[in-house]
Amino acid sequence: MSQVDAVLAQVDADFDNALARLFEVLRMRSISTDPEFTAETRACAEWHARDLASIGFDASVRDTPGHPIVVAHDHAAEGTKVLFYGHYDVQPVDPLELWDTDPFEPSLVTRPDGSRQIVARGAADDKGQLMTFVEACRAWKSVTGSLPLGVTVLLEGEEESGGVNLPGFLEANTDELQADVALICDTNMWDADTPAITTSLRGLCGEEIVIHASDRDLHSGFYGSAAANPNHILARIIADLRDETGRITLPGFYDGVPDLPEALRESWAKLDFSEDAFLGEVGLSVPAGEKGRSVLEQTWSRPTCEVNGMGGGYQGAGFKTVIPAMASAKISFRLVFDQDPHKIRAAFRDFVQARIPADCRVEFIEHGAGRAIAFDVGAPPFQQTQEALTEEWGKPAAFIGGGGSIPVATLIKDRLGMDVVMAGFGLSDDRIHSPNEKYDLRSFHKGIRSWVRILAKLAVPSSA
Repeated sequence: MSQVDAVLAQVDADFDNALARLFEVLRMRSISTDPEFTAETRACAEWHARDLASIGFDASVRDTPGHPIVVAHDHAAEGTKVLFYGHYDVQPVDPLELWDTDPFEPSLVTRPDGSRQIVARGAADDKGQLMTFVEACRAWKSVTGSLPLGVTVLLEGEEESGGVNLPGFLEANTDELQADVALICDTNMWDADTPAITTSLRGLCGEEIVIHASDRDLHSGFYGSAAANPNHILARIIADLRDETGRITLPGFYDGVPDLPEALRESWAKLDFSEDAFLGEVGLSVPAGEKGRSVLEQTWSRPTCEVNGMGGGYQGAGFKTVIPAMASAKISFRLVFDQDPHKIRAAFRDFVQARIPADCRVEFIEHGAGRAIAFDVGAPPFQQTQEALTEEWGKPAAFIGGGGSIPVATLIKDRLGMDVVMAGFGLSDDRIHSPNEKYDLRSFHKGIRSWVRILAKLAVPSSA
């Protein structure tokens, strides 16, 4: 039996314990955006530090002005060093009534086809994913007493709430975090049987606007039409953000956005992808967005403007005839190629200000920004990772684009100067950020096995 085979056998033998450890961390309500859960978020960071220390890492919880960051090192091995990033915080669970089970009491659910899935908030995003890497390290240590290469683990507690303290932390700890390549496990497979390496991600610019009008809620019979209604103002702003073709109307928004190269368009066209099935999975059938663009093009290589939340006035049971004093919306822009998130933010604020009446005002709240990113798949770490994934899954690993944003990938590339291999085991139906979030049990198991193989491959110099 080879060393890798022995470690894989240990993964299989210890899988029930690995699942129990995952369930333990899934029970922690580490909702970073809600101050009510600050203590539990910290407790989750401390749990990870203890767990990493238990397998021989030099682990510590580092304070920031917000939620803490966990840093753990194991550099006993000579040669290649990797930096693994994950996040231990999770999204809020609202609306709670749409969950079939308690979101923080993980459960195993068997589907009609016999497959099993882990259901809980954070199961896929990102606790289940990050624990695939930790469990792979645990298996290596259990069998051989050491890792095949140097590893630093960096776990953030604010990814789901803007990550405002991570850039400063990376800047202050650049030397400590240096490695040959970074690894992120917060992405998806191509399908349930085909592993994938995400080689490009869209950037992100998040903005919240709060429109203030009268100094209190008003009776709509006494003040209707005479007083400015923030809901009307907000609706007009949102409607104006797109034209009748779905094109976003901010001045300069498409600066730095070229048409998709024909070779890439042809490559994506060869993928086994059905637009009808993609939309049908979520109960839709008509593509939205820019007319004349394919669904893959829109989700991988075109920028977006989406309203993620909005409210104003009475929203309780029954009816209350008021003109609200304020209305708000949270709006995100997914960015591609060379779009500058700071220019997008400035253009959006000018766009909004131009539509605010003279006797009203608008408040802007920033919610993070990051550029789009892409990597050269010919670089050795990408080829080595592809080989490892192909060996584990029995199908060639695909290089794909990503529609989401992982701002830390850009930060690591820009501030630490290293490539980022994004190999995750999520599936498109994992319902991340939604009720009944799940992670396939097979993804968790084979994800651990995949990292065992990837670490072995990366430990071998590329010239060997």
